Amino acid sequence: MIDVYTSPTPNGHKVTVALDEMGEDYNLIPVDLSKNEQKTPEFLRMNPNGRIPVIVDRDNDDFVVFESGAILIYLGEKFGKLYPSDPKTRSVVQQWLMFQMGGLGPMMGQANVFYRYFPEKIQPAIDRYQHETRRLFEVLDHRLSEARYLAGDEFTIADIANWTWARTHKWSGASVEGLEHLNRWLDELAERPGCQSGISKPERIQDPDKMVSHAQKMVTR
Repeated sequence: MIDVYTSPTPNGHKVTVALDEMGEDYNLIPVDLSKNEQKTPEFLRMNPNGRIPVIVDRDNDDFVVFESGAILIYLGEKFGKLYPSDPKTRSVVQQWLMFQMGGLGPMMGQANVFYRYFPEKIQPAIDRYQHETRRLFEVLDHRLSEARYLAGDEFTIADIANWTWARTHKWSGASVEGLEHLNRWLDELAERPGCQSGISKPERIQDPDKMVSHAQKMVTR
């Protein structure tokens, strides 16, 4: 059994979507970010970086995995699902997973900070990160004009990683207007039962307004 320590964020949703899409059971353990539960000594023993998500594989000597991309790879290898065994296809999956981890996630995260959370509106910063997010959306759109999914004909963990972020584009203030193939993919994944259930977990512990206030405090520390 897998224990999943998580919160309702794009990175957190990667894991619940993946497990729901794989059809695997897990124990869901909500982490309340507004109470800094991810900074407790108990949590830091699992992830020294103090971030969600974290999983603990109870069937594998309580093996702990942190970093959402590493978790997706671990789950794909463990269950033999959504992570192709063919070396070339697996490499394509890894490339698009790294695209999200190193590009889309960080850029959308910074857009969120300056557009949504930062108490002072610094327009050049907002423009920079929204424009870079849009550029990355265009990269995804081009890829999806060539293939149904990011790694080809099969839905994989690469799609999960990018979708859980791209679907939140309005929160970042980034436009997907005119990106036909990206929008097709966003809509198609939104209809998948595992994607639908995965983004509903865990239920939001916090009031959204309180979360914005908490986030504003965090970015000014």
